[in-house]
Amino acid sequence: MNEDAKRSVPGAPTAKLNSDDRKPLSAAATAAPAGKRVVIKSADMFGDMQKEAIDIAIAAFEKNGVEKDVAEHIKKEFDKKHGPTWHCIVGRNFGSYVTHETNHFVYFYLDQKAVLLFKSG
Repeated sequence: MNEDAKRSVPGAPTAKLNSDDRKPLSAAATAAPAGKRVVIKSADMFGDMQKEAIDIAIAAFEKNGVEKDVAEHIKKEFDKKHGPTWHCIVGRNFGSYVTHETNHFVYFYLDQKAVLLFKSG
């Protein structure tokens, strides 16, 4: 995880985009459909891949009602598009401490649900 993401303060506004594309996107920069609130809490991932993760997560939540199935959908899509091995955790209440490949980590909220997606292995 990059140093700025480690220093982020919970509840603080998300970082603004600058020359480093791996910084978290602002909620306004993500074109979420009406009624969907997206907040990227931490990211070590390029902006276009972050947007893709959000879009896939929105589609997964629309298609599935169970968090395990949402996580499976996101993981399989990223394995298919970006090669193995991706891991995805979805839920309202969980803790984590993970090791990830550089430029392959994003943690965001989609409304009330958290999505942790990272590549490792």
